[in-house]
Amino acid sequence: MSSPPPASASSGPPHVRPPVRRLAARGRHEAHRAATPLELFFDLCFVVAVAQAGVQLVHSIAEDHAGQGVLDYAMVFFAIWWAWMNFTWFASAYDNDDVPYRIVTLVQIAGVLVLAAGVSRAFEDHDWTAVVLGYVIMRVAMSAQWLRAARSAGPPERAMTLGYAGGVLICQVGWLGLLFLPEGGRGWLFLVMVVLELCVPAFAERKHPSSWHPHHIAERYGLFTIIVLGETIAAATIAVKSGIDENDALGELLPIAAGGLLIVFAAWWIYFAVPVHGRLRTSRQSFLWGYGHYLVFASAAAIGAGLEVAVEQAVGKAHISTLAASAAVTLPTVLFLLTVWGLHARYFKVGVAEQLVLPTAALLVACCTFAGDLAVLASGIVLALAVASGVALTARRSVPERGTAASAA
Repeated sequence: MSSPPPASASSGPPHVRPPVRRLAARGRHEAHRAATPLELFFDLCFVVAVAQAGVQLVHSIAEDHAGQGVLDYAMVFFAIWWAWMNFTWFASAYDNDDVPYRIVTLVQIAGVLVLAAGVSRAFEDHDWTAVVLGYVIMRVAMSAQWLRAARSAGPPERAMTLGYAGGVLICQVGWLGLLFLPEGGRGWLFLVMVVLELCVPAFAERKHPSSWHPHHIAERYGLFTIIVLGETIAAATIAVKSGIDENDALGELLPIAAGGLLIVFAAWWIYFAVPVHGRLRTSRQSFLWGYGHYLVFASAAAIGAGLEVAVEQAVGKAHISTLAASAAVTLPTVLFLLTVWGLHARYFKVGVAEQLVLPTAALLVACCTFAGDLAVLASGIVLALAVASGVALTARRSVPERGTAASAA
């Protein structure tokens, strides 16, 4: 290649092309690794899709189509959660915040907005075109990020990054099949594709793990949990306001509002009771923990949908029984409690009494389903007592574990 001609004295200093930043792996033990503004923006846009899925779940349950509604919700939420999770772990290892990285991330955000726009048609008409298209946009963009990382990687790391890129692209071919199969076969294809998607990380990292950051990952999951719980409060508040404005039903709605607030407050306390990043030592532990958060996020969002259903039933808008409306709140609450306990809370508890707080609370909340109009309030009181019990039991330890003095359940 010939060298450029020298610049003349009158032409000013020669133009210097800025160096192209590599998408190289970041250090796993990097200090002060925190979520970036782009990641927070990414989460916020994803919650738009979560909100749409919650709205459609409310309509399905309120119209007494709970079975189909829960199935559609599980399918849509998987697409949202899996795309979010893949980006989160990739960003933990490779985020260099340069222009190409930002642009591809914004393309992923555009994809989730396309998905969110198609949620209502997926629930109402079983038309998955927009949902699949949005998902494919997100995943192809994610594959582009992995291919860019492969350009700067050494042999073992390059095999890992190419494994991710290839696995993601191959899976998109299968997802497109949902658009052409008859409705009866879509469920089976969906299950097959879920298994294949879940196997991609294990296949790609079989010889070389990615350099994700434990504290950063724990923070990212915690922030998304907060955003989902915030969406739950917002949805319940709108439902209560609507009930008061249209039906003047403050007396009927006050127990639901108070109980729902206690449930969400306790859910936040319980999730953040322990410093979970200390358990994320190996890829196996971290994958199980990360995969399990599908149930954490889905149940947290479903609590908000359940509160909306309870409000609609209380004011006569929902054509379901009080028992069904109560179950819409208590069942996702039980799932949230048991999943959080199984994923990380139980590893930080000392003694049988501490270990039994969350499972016992879950059992009592399930029993609250049969408490009639007071089911939501009773569930909230149970969770408040669970938090208080956890605090008291922790305080009684002779040598409290550092960082868990205010832990609950």
